[in-house]
Amino acid sequence: MERIQCRWCRGQNPPGTISCLTCGAPQNEADRVSDSGWREAPRLRDMTEFRFGNSTCQVEGELVPVAEVALGQGDAVYFEHHVMLWKDEHTPLSAYNTGGGLKRSLAGMPHIVTVATGPGRVAFSRDSPGELVVLPLHPQMELDVREHAFLVASGTIGYSFVRIKGLANILHGGNGMYMDRFVTQGYPGLLMLHGYGNVFERMLRPGEKILVEPGGFLYKDSTVQMQAVQMNLKTGLLRRGMYLAEMTGPGRVGIQSMYVHHHSG
Repeated sequence: MERIQCRWCRGQNPPGTISCLTCGAPQNEADRVSDSGWREAPRLRDMTEFRFGNSTCQVEGELVPVAEVALGQGDAVYFEHHVMLWKDEHTPLSAYNTGGGLKRSLAGMPHIVTVATGPGRVAFSRDSPGELVVLPLHPQMELDVREHAFLVASGTIGYSFVRIKGLANILHGGNGMYMDRFVTQGYPGLLMLHGYGNVFERMLRPGEKILVEPGGFLYKDSTVQMQAVQMNLKTGLLRRGMYLAEMTGPGRVGIQSMYVHHHSG
């Protein structure tokens, strides 16, 4: 029997599946793509369920979506501690030190993330309207995500961070932008992000470049090169700098429609 390939994550689903079993994307809706090539991330329907490992995730609500995870025995997820909405009493929590210490804390980034281990239930959300973006990662994949965007990641995904020096992350300049880096080794994993407003994705061809406002950047494949570009705009005797992120393909770039600038550095 021929299986259906999900248009968002490329996962395989049985015929008649309403939503992808891997990422929850609706299977009976066509892709929405702008003339410039930006594809809308699928808006997950209320109460959609999908699986990873021995665990199940159910998405509740649409304006400020909640990811409720039923962790199976031996499965784990990690997250910034302030995004946890609730958990079962018996679901154990532990701490995972990310490194970076004081420098990372002063920049407004957590140097410790929290780990929840199954069995048990735990739910996550961010206190802003937006979209839940589900990104299954196959073995040997690497994804870079803007600071304060990741909601929860499965324990099979390695976590680190990088700093893009010179790239402004506040409105009128700054000392750099941190990115969370998620890497899989021999096992697949599941990464969930919160995008402010609506989320769009574009596939860049090799050598293709676009300039993105840093507050709108959400995620990129590791194959996409990213560097800071400063444009000087002159009006009479006044000169004003505009900081942009130059993205060079190949690979995916994700953006969010609500510009968010975290005051760090």
